Formats: sequence, structure tokens, C-alpha cells
Amino acid sequence: MFQKSTAAALATAALTVLPATGALAESATVQQIVERGTLLCSGHNGSYFGFVEVNDQNEWRGLDIDLCRALTTAILGDPDAVQIVPLSWAQRFPALQSGDVDVIIKATGWTMGRDTELGLQFSLPYFFGGTQFMAHGELEIEEATGLDGGTICVEAGTTIERISANYLSTIGVEHTMVSYESAAELRAAYLANRCDAFAGWGPNLAVLRATEIDNPDAHVILSDQLSSEPISAAMRQGDEDFVDVVNWMLAALLIAEEEGITMANVAENAANPANPRVSRLLGAEPGMGERLGLRDTWAREMIAAVGNFAEIYDRNLGAESPYNLDRGLNNLWSHGGVLYAPILD
Repeated sequence: MFQKSTAAALATAALTVLPATGALAESATVQQIVERGTLLCSGHNGSYFGFVEVNDQNEWRGLDIDLCRALTTAILGDPDAVQIVPLSWAQRFPALQSGDVDVIIKATGWTMGRDTELGLQFSLPYFFGGTQFMAHGELEIEEATGLDGGTICVEAGTTIERISANYLSTIGVEHTMVSYESAAELRAAYLANRCDAFAGWGPNLAVLRATEIDNPDAHVILSDQLSSEPISAAMRQGDEDFVDVVNWMLAALLIAEEEGITMANVAENAANPANPRVSRLLGAEPGMGERLGLRDTWAREMIAAVGNFAEIYDRNLGAESPYNLDRGLNNLWSHGGVLYAPILD
């Protein structure tokens, strides 16, 4: 049996080790953002259509830009307090490491090398982009099995070339693979009907169809998903509380979609939450903000500013965009996709 003094000492030790319940998170990155009054988020040195682009009014837009605005609203309460920093692909990681940006949200794949060698941490995946085929509509096919005996255009020396050949062989499709050294040559060959299908990254195929083809309806992106690369936000290692903020920003957008909470009805749902999950999400029940070092109403304000994940996707890549890219894997798990949110308890 423990002596009273021993039990008291153990209790005291436990209190010094365990954080107080509900204690505010203390993210150094969030503190810097608040003190600066601006969140520094990655852009692109040009346009990466659907994700990071500049419109005719010289305004930033895209799925990644909206996620930057969502994070800014969560932290600062104002989507316009974001500063988009134009960066090339090569500049993005050095810019993050040097503090020129607070976070990279820029169609960035989560890989082992980046995770272990570059001093980066990654969020929950918010997009899965993989290799797909685009075919001439006159073939009247919807799946790659219809390419039997056909010719496939692909860019030489890429993982797409190997993935496409392996996939077609696996499903028993006889084909001829024609490689081109440049993306411009590849596009020209496909548009000149020198091949039946074009293998590429799904979102890029949708952009090509929408922006560089005179008759987009005459081309079909086949339903086959040959591969899947998780796209995540990247942050500097060492600030776990900031990783929590970014992860729950993404989770809140997905939960809002699951619960049918939109820009148009978020205020009504906050006033009359349908269930405890919605009550917690929108700050009607205290605690949603304190555990992250934010306001309890941060998710409500964020959804009012940018919408839920479906709204963000649809206006930038989906049915309300020029690209009309089907969600596929990027749908909720309950709708045949792979996106899901952690449990909001």
C-alpha cells in the first residue's frame, strides 16, 4: 500500500507533466501571424489552373488559394488578411524553411523524402491526383479497356509513362506507347490525332481540355484512376500546434460538407445546430477554439467566408469551374471518395 506522502508526490508529479484540460495551444507560427496581422501563403509564378491562378482582374483564385483564405480566416478572422507570395516549384520549400511563407498550400505531394529530409511536416491530404487517360470522344469509350489496340501519347522519362504501360498491361489492353520529349509536343501529337489517348495527371488533363482545345466536349477523361498522389499542406517541423490548426481547418471544411453546412446556411445552423457535432463545429458549444488557441467561432467564420469543401472544389475545379473535373477520389468517403475528417469530440 502506498504511503499518503508517496501518493501525494505522484499526484503532484502527474500534474506537472500533464497539461491542464482545455489549455490554450501555443503555436509560435500562429503567434507570428497574429502579430504580423497577415498570413503568408504560397502562390505560383504564373498560373497553375484550378489550384493557383490569377484572373483577368489580377486576383488570385483557385482551390489552393481558397484554402489559404480559409486558414487566414480561422486564425485572423478575415479572409482578405492573406498575402499570396508568388513562388516557383523550386522556390517553395526554401521559402518555407526561411520563413518567407508560413505554409505551403500549392498542389504539393506528400513524399517520404520531403517528410524526412527537408524538415517539413504535412497535413491531412486534401486532394488526390493521379494518372488518367483523356481520349477522343469519337471512340465512344469511358474506360481504358476501350483502348485495346490503340496508341497512347505520353511524356518521355516520367513516372506517368511507366504507370500507364504497367496499368494497360495489367488489364490486358494491347497498346502502342508513343513518347514525346516535351509537354508541348505531346499535346500537339494528341490534338493532331496521332494517338487515341493522352496519359497525364488528371487535373492537368481537365485544364488542357477546358483551355486549349477548341471543342472540349469532343474529348473524354476516362474513369480509370491509375495512381493516386496525396496532396497536402506543408509546414516547418517543430510547431505541432500549427499542424493541428491546419489539420482541423481542413477537417472542418469536410465536416461542414458532411453536415450540409454552406456559406448560405452557416448562420442559421450556428443559431439552431442540428446535432452536437454541428454545435461543436460552429462554436455554439464552447471548446472548439480553445484547444487550438483560436476563437470558438473560427470554423463558423471560415465557412461563411469560403464555404465547405464541396463549394471550394466546385467553383475551382468542378461543375462551377471551366474545368468540370469530376471529384472521383476527392469526394467524401460516404460518396465513393477517400476524403474524411477525424472525429470531432
